[in-house]
Amino acid sequence: MKFLDQAKVYIRSGDGGAGAVSFRREKFIEFGGPDGGDGGRGGDVWAECVDGLNTLIDYRYQQHFKAKVGGHGMGRDRHGAKGSDITLKVPVGTQIIEEDGETLVADMVKVGERVLLAKGGNGGFGNAYFKTSTNQAPRRANPGLPGEEKWLWLRLKLIADAGLVGLPNAGKSTFLARTTAAKPKIADYPFTTLHPGLGVVRTDGNEFVLADIPGLIEGAHEGIGLGDRFLGHVERCGVLLHLVDASQEDVVGAWRTVRGELEAYDEVLGEKTEIIALSKCELVPDDELKKKMQKLKRAAKATPLLLSAVTGKGVEDVLRAMWHTISEARRNEAEARTAANTRIWQPYERHTDTADDFDEDDDFDE
Repeated sequence: MKFLDQAKVYIRSGDGGAGAVSFRREKFIEFGGPDGGDGGRGGDVWAECVDGLNTLIDYRYQQHFKAKVGGHGMGRDRHGAKGSDITLKVPVGTQIIEEDGETLVADMVKVGERVLLAKGGNGGFGNAYFKTSTNQAPRRANPGLPGEEKWLWLRLKLIADAGLVGLPNAGKSTFLARTTAAKPKIADYPFTTLHPGLGVVRTDGNEFVLADIPGLIEGAHEGIGLGDRFLGHVERCGVLLHLVDASQEDVVGAWRTVRGELEAYDEVLGEKTEIIALSKCELVPDDELKKKMQKLKRAAKATPLLLSAVTGKGVEDVLRAMWHTISEARRNEAEARTAANTRIWQPYERHTDTADDFDEDDDFDE
């Protein structure tokens, strides 16, 4: 299945049904009167977050979604039926944005979450509604109200605990294939990865989801290369693993290039916890590797880890460091959620005056 993380859709809720103008005319019935029914309400357009989806590919082949119109009212006080609703099923992590590309309508992060996107129009009143003591034979009825229509953007941001970032050909796909059951494309040229990939990492009996995005180059936030479009998939990550190719000359420049693109994309993304690792260590002599490690340590003010996804060297150390950060973030989130939902109860203290509370010298009005 092809991965698609962005789609534009047109939605329209149903129009309300028109009210009816009708009068009761039956043989041997002396008093008739208006009996036109009301129109039915138009159908609504909903979005629902469902399990089992990981792409928006369904919305590439169908972009228009229209709910049913409400039924018209009829004589004998028969009201029109409500129009059928329509539901857009989206994967977890989907954001629904207005046509301007900036206004956020909903952020779907839980399975079963439902959001009303367009409300159906109300049905019109039939002439029976307008009957009064002074107007016993009204000849008017309301048309149904029109539904809402709009264009919306659907953007998928993968739900992952950790994300892989780095320059093209830094070894991200190899690391993903080494640590998970994912099978990304691996080749000896840049931009091998064209779409984000996900995998489940298992280490020391623990599990977390790892996301791999296409490589970043200088100027990605301005659209150069594949641009920064896929950085949204690591916005929700608790930790970023920044892989720097140890076989290149300027490891500090490579690290600074990616850091600059992260900060240019989003300040919050630039502040996320980052674990730095020198990848492809099997290609560099030990003395040269030590010098590059010291240079990167001085620039990043953090000790980089040594990693070789091909031989497996340092892989478990990197996974344990990632899990430590993820578990701490989960713990803090759980504590914050518990504190927000816990209400501190305090008993009501009622003060009762006793004889000891009064002084003999107190003056009281008789």
